Amino acid sequence: MVSPSTGYRSFRRRAANGVVEHRVRALPVPTHPGFRFCAPIGLRQVAARILDEVLPDVVHVQSHFPLCRALVSEARARGLLVVATNHFMPENLTHYLPVGGGGRQVVHDWAWRDAARVFAAADAVTAPTPYAAALATMAGVPGPVLPLSCGIDLERFGPQVSASEFRLRHGVEDKPTVLYVGRLDAEKNLDVVIRAFALVREKADARLVLVGKGAERQNLEALAERLGVSGTVRFTGFVPDEELPSAYAAATVFVNAGTAELQSLVTLEAMAGGRPVIGADAAALPHLVIDDETGYLFPPGDSMALADRLLTVLGNPDLAESLGRSARAHAEKHDEAVTVAAFESLYAIRAARAAASVV
Repeated sequence: MVSPSTGYRSFRRRAANGVVEHRVRALPVPTHPGFRFCAPIGLRQVAARILDEVLPDVVHVQSHFPLCRALVSEARARGLLVVATNHFMPENLTHYLPVGGGGRQVVHDWAWRDAARVFAAADAVTAPTPYAAALATMAGVPGPVLPLSCGIDLERFGPQVSASEFRLRHGVEDKPTVLYVGRLDAEKNLDVVIRAFALVREKADARLVLVGKGAERQNLEALAERLGVSGTVRFTGFVPDEELPSAYAAATVFVNAGTAELQSLVTLEAMAGGRPVIGADAAALPHLVIDDETGYLFPPGDSMALADRLLTVLGNPDLAESLGRSARAHAEKHDEAVTVAAFESLYAIRAARAAASVV
């Protein structure tokens, strides 16, 4: 595995699962604490060294950013099979640019053209949902772009997990609980969630738990204070991956107000844990959130509508349980074993075609 380093130096290590990680020197991203960026200078030489050491049969990249771009270039130079998966939406970046709507559109269009140029060098391109695949194709990424789910560990996030460890560690009362997991950044629209929760609190003794860290935490805490709900909103900060199953188990309902989701693994994890989801009717969320089946959709940005959907679930335990069972059944379609098999098949098919073309 090749990925950005957590610091300014490159290193190699063997992870606990036996995977060898090649970490490449990286710089911090100012607007996203914890994110790292590999500067382009010298990256092709780094990619060449790693490929010559590993000698892979397939190079599978997960973005078109500089490190993956260098790996694609060096893989093509060696005649290696290249598969690319797109998880990119310009909205996750342009949201932060102080250039106005017109300027953001210019950057948005350029970003897609740039992605398309890189992915054009791949033998196959995938995306995690039909929405994501269609979006990439319409933006100019050479097709067909194949929709292949990121997959989920169904056993790890099963509905049998206990909530007690998470509740005890983070001081979360055993009350009807609305949960969000992910970055606390502007494009996640968590201000909408807090405004909706303030309306919920007028009618229900519920709690809101926000798991994660991000640039908006201070603003969100101030908003909760202004709305008079700070005492019933818990910001846990970063939670280690091994704690997440217990976090989902502590929830009555999961909420996702984001409007730039190409799949949303946290939503899938919540569903695998048997939790209904209230999600924005935007991007790829409607692939997972099905009204009256796995949860409910709400118009993006509409805190009153979100509050109404939340109260519907929080006020009816039998409904919440029924929706949660359906959510789990839907999540089972995204078994990671199926995803792995699909990618292995894709590698084999593309490799066979490449071999036949040489002959």
